[in-house]
Amino acid sequence: MATYSISDLAKEFDLTTRAMRFYEDMGLLQPERAGSGGRNRVYSARDRTRLKLTLRAKRLGLSLTEAKEIIDLYDSPRDTGVQLRKFLEVLQLHRRQLESQMRDLQANLDEVCEHEREARELLTKIESAHSESIG
Repeated sequence: MATYSISDLAKEFDLTTRAMRFYEDMGLLQPERAGSGGRNRVYSARDRTRLKLTLRAKRLGLSLTEAKEIIDLYDSPRDTGVQLRKFLEVLQLHRRQLESQMRDLQANLDEVCEHEREARELLTKIESAHSESIG
């Protein structure tokens, strides 16, 4: 069975060891402890998969709590249908939030474009008036 140190996984996934410890504190990772006083973390293939899923969930914009909830569902031996319905529920909610943010951003962008257009028109008038007064 493959095992990984904290630095192995941190390097592979371009994370800091501090981030790895944070994910552990959140309950997303559950490494074994080895060495004197259990100071060394030993991550399993399961932890590596959970980390990969956590980072994928983050890229989708899910919170770590949502990620943990979904990943924990996949760890349980329960009905896959229940797991998939929960995953879809979270994704649909997140999609609606992103669509709302996109509408807000588009409105903001439209407003910026309008102000740019107005500023260009004013600048053209000012420059035209200035060149007429010189000539």
